[in-house]
Amino acid sequence: MREECKNYQSRTYPSGEVARFCRLDLAPEAPWKCPDNCPMYSPRMADVGWQHGSLLEPPIEERPEMIEGEDAAKILDEAEDIINEVGHKVVEEFQKENTKRRRWHRKK
Repeated sequence: MREECKNYQSRTYPSGEVARFCRLDLAPEAPWKCPDNCPMYSPRMADVGWQHGSLLEPPIEERPEMIEGEDAAKILDEAEDIINEVGHKVVEEFQKENTKRRRWHRKK
């Protein structure tokens, strides 16, 4: 991915896992590759010409062997749909459990 693009973002979780992505969701092969000639590519102005040290982010993992092109984008879109569907259910379950806990604490 073009880490110097203003639309590139990354997050490092406590486990050490790093999520790299395009905040405009224009990189179907993220975190390994931005689309060639992306129409929304724009260099970040705040750090143009800066040199970044090795402590900023771990290097991007090797790209796994996978289907390329439109097939890869289709598979990743399907996976995103599944996660979005499950995520909604998980939030509902969490809210129900949280409501139960609040009721239990109020009874005391």
